[in-house]
Amino acid sequence: GAAQHRLSVSRELELKTTLRDLIIYAFFLTDLCILTFGMVSTEMYYLNKVMAQLFLEPPFSEDRHSGFGSIESRADFWRFAEGPLLDGLYWDKRYNNNTMLTIQNNSSRIYYENLLLGVAQIRQLKVHNSTCSIYPYFHAFLEDCYSEYHYHSEDRSEFGLKNDSEWKYTSASSLSPWYWGSMGLYSSGGYKFTLPRSKQKSLEKLVFLRQNNWLTRGTRIVFIDFSTYNANVNLFCIVRLVVEFPATGGARTSSHTYSVKLLRYVTYYDYFLASCEITFCLFIITFIIQEATKIVKLKKKYFRSAWNCLDLLLLLVSILAIVFNIYRTVAVSLLMEELLSDPHAYPDFYFLAFWQILYNNMIAVNVFFAWIKIFKYVSFNKTMTQLSSTLSRCAKGILGFAIMFFIIFFAYAQFGYLVFGSQVEEFSSFQNCIFTQFRIVLGDFNFEAIEAANRILGPVYFITFVFFVFFVLLNMFLAIINDTYSEVKADLAMITSEELQIRDLFRQ
Repeated sequence: GAAQHRLSVSRELELKTTLRDLIIYAFFLTDLCILTFGMVSTEMYYLNKVMAQLFLEPPFSEDRHSGFGSIESRADFWRFAEGPLLDGLYWDKRYNNNTMLTIQNNSSRIYYENLLLGVAQIRQLKVHNSTCSIYPYFHAFLEDCYSEYHYHSEDRSEFGLKNDSEWKYTSASSLSPWYWGSMGLYSSGGYKFTLPRSKQKSLEKLVFLRQNNWLTRGTRIVFIDFSTYNANVNLFCIVRLVVEFPATGGARTSSHTYSVKLLRYVTYYDYFLASCEITFCLFIITFIIQEATKIVKLKKKYFRSAWNCLDLLLLLVSILAIVFNIYRTVAVSLLMEELLSDPHAYPDFYFLAFWQILYNNMIAVNVFFAWIKIFKYVSFNKTMTQLSSTLSRCAKGILGFAIMFFIIFFAYAQFGYLVFGSQVEEFSSFQNCIFTQFRIVLGDFNFEAIEAANRILGPVYFITFVFFVFFVLLNMFLAIINDTYSEVKADLAMITSEELQIRDLFRQ
């Protein structure tokens, strides 16, 4: 009758509105993907790879144990710095391997294509002596005690020759971010020096510092920083080599290579991407107005919808990405000329790379949520409704069961950390234990190491964990989802087929 007709008209109007929003959102998503994937390229990966191989696996060194990854002591560090590091930084040979008499502008071109910007910088952080307590029984044997690195225990006093900057503490720049290493969080200050533009003078300086004990027992970390620019692909490569000297002795190495496009607007395609960025900002402004109108109209009811919460999250991430991009662009324009003004100084591009990577990460999260939002518009389709309805209906059951799952999961993680933590690297920290157990669930495990650490508790831990977590608990999750899916499918089968679908609008 009339009621059925009004329901059909209302349904048709609702679907038309949804279809219109879907088309608009498709344009937004296309624009977002163009500007996002326009920032990255395969050349970034290859540039990172060749720069990492040059210093981590030096091709010029006859001694395979002089590479960066083989550093295990302070002596190994000096061996690397005086050998493979200088060989990689200073390219003074032609293609035919004949030594060049003069280097153009006295500048090095790594792999003949990557211009070394300014000079490299080496920086260390130290801790005070007597920053830890010695048990009274050992006072007769031990006089010095250097703890692990903490900001409050950092040594800032002059040492050694005390005549140059490398022997005096330099305060951190307000712009430089701290470094999160494997052994702690490190400030951006320290004792630093730069390498001359000549390979021979750099070698002489390194030998002089080694002979005068620039690295001490209190040294906890050393940074080697330098930057290059490849005009062929318009990419900056910021390289940071890190050697941590823990309080236990030895050394831990890590490396970070960032290929970033700091000069964004050079070619016509770059300006096309700039127009996409402006369009993206206009879309976000429009969406903000729409969501603000909904909040005023619906008030608290607005936040009861998961899709509305996703819309707000997407807008928040988009706004942060826009702010990061504006700040990065302004910082590059203000600092670029200053950084390149002195060829004998170290240009700190790490700060600019940090914000570029931060922007890339934020826009990547944005793209992820933007694609997830597509389910909001296709849920009117009967088939697609099954997925969203199943997940929403079983959410409470899964959440309740997840509490029991993680109680058992974390109990096993604590057990593994306490039993194997001092023997097996995968269990050396509680965080590693959690990731290791997820790997065990996926079938990636090292049973021999667990058994070698404890021949009795190792097999007991492994067998019981696999049985309870993999065979019982995970299958309970699947059972909850499968049971809910059957219920949803049965409920949808009872819905009348006369209900208008989006495909019917295309047929009309």
